[in-house]
Amino acid sequence: MVLIIKNLLLTCKKPVPSRRSTQIYFHLVNTRTLSNFENRSVWQINRYGKIEELKLSASSEGAAIKSPNELLIKVHASSINPIDIKMLGGYGKSLINILRKQKGMMRSGSEFPLVLGRDFSGTVVEAGRNITKYKIGDEVWGAIGAERPGTHAKFTVVSQDEISLKPRNVSHIEAASIPYVAATTWAALCTVGELKERKAVGRRILILGGSGGIGTFSVQLAKAWGMHVTTTCSTNAVEMVRDLGADMVVDYKTKDIWQELKRYEKYDYILDTVGADAVDKGVGFLSPWQNSHLITLITPFLKNSDNLGVIPGMMKTAFTAGLDTLKGLKSGGSVRWAVFIPSASAMEKVKLMVEAGQIKPTVQEVFPFSKVPDGYKRVAGGHLRGKIVIDNLSD
Repeated sequence: MVLIIKNLLLTCKKPVPSRRSTQIYFHLVNTRTLSNFENRSVWQINRYGKIEELKLSASSEGAAIKSPNELLIKVHASSINPIDIKMLGGYGKSLINILRKQKGMMRSGSEFPLVLGRDFSGTVVEAGRNITKYKIGDEVWGAIGAERPGTHAKFTVVSQDEISLKPRNVSHIEAASIPYVAATTWAALCTVGELKERKAVGRRILILGGSGGIGTFSVQLAKAWGMHVTTTCSTNAVEMVRDLGADMVVDYKTKDIWQELKRYEKYDYILDTVGADAVDKGVGFLSPWQNSHLITLITPFLKNSDNLGVIPGMMKTAFTAGLDTLKGLKSGGSVRWAVFIPSASAMEKVKLMVEAGQIKPTVQEVFPFSKVPDGYKRVAGGHLRGKIVIDNLSD
């Protein structure tokens, strides 16, 4: 909880360039405009709601460099994540709009029109004057902050702190399936959970929800680092997660998870991607003999601020986080909350793991750019076995 609030406050403290300085910079470095490119369509919404709100637009005002640390990317592929479905309905708008205002990303006092999508694989077509690591033509991938105009577009603008070079041994479609789940998993296990590769060998981890995007990635990461992996999934995903490296698989369709887990040794790490009663019941399975952690990605942080307002929401969130902390202490371990955090360093490390064959993309289905709403419907339906990817070059 402290880490979440700290990241929000640090972001809000960053100086925002004046309108005049932004205009001057834009004139100096953005001498080429998107009008020079053949297709700059985006999928956007003009109000929060259901999938029907998604509209294909011929242009986007947001796809232009406005900072010396930004890059303009031609998006070859992106993925649709459950967070996109939630943001379509307005999830997180209270706190995310604060970040948008602080970073000058609100037009006319509104976030609309709003482009969703958090990750991508593509090519650099323009770079700000402070960019030294990348050049025009470089193939890159990454996951961008929730305050930015999204990646379900032909072009998107990113910070150099959110990307790395794309792995050379996978296609753009395969690459696009990884960044958001990689950054989220890395934030949970490595940043919040303090897991280090050199100390991971032999440690035991339980991953609740092993067949979705985060689950399939985290199983592979843990096995690559030499951990013993137990995960949960439904019957038709058991073979898939075993193929990804899971040592033990509990089929929640045929067994009571918590009764079945009593047969096994306890865990040094538990990663919760499903929510419900996972924290209340999971803490009893933390090893009391190790510095053990239950890290949950299902938190009320943004929801409380949306429902109650920012300050009251934060107060309620702090109270709930305190209760979870006490649950962890009683078990002999700790309960921690984690959220997605963009990270260039995480993307660089994951790139090397993909190139070494330690992480393999898990793509369930690919939709052409013209069929983005169909992809949203597929993700909204749940029970995914990997990632849903948008192919921008198929139309």
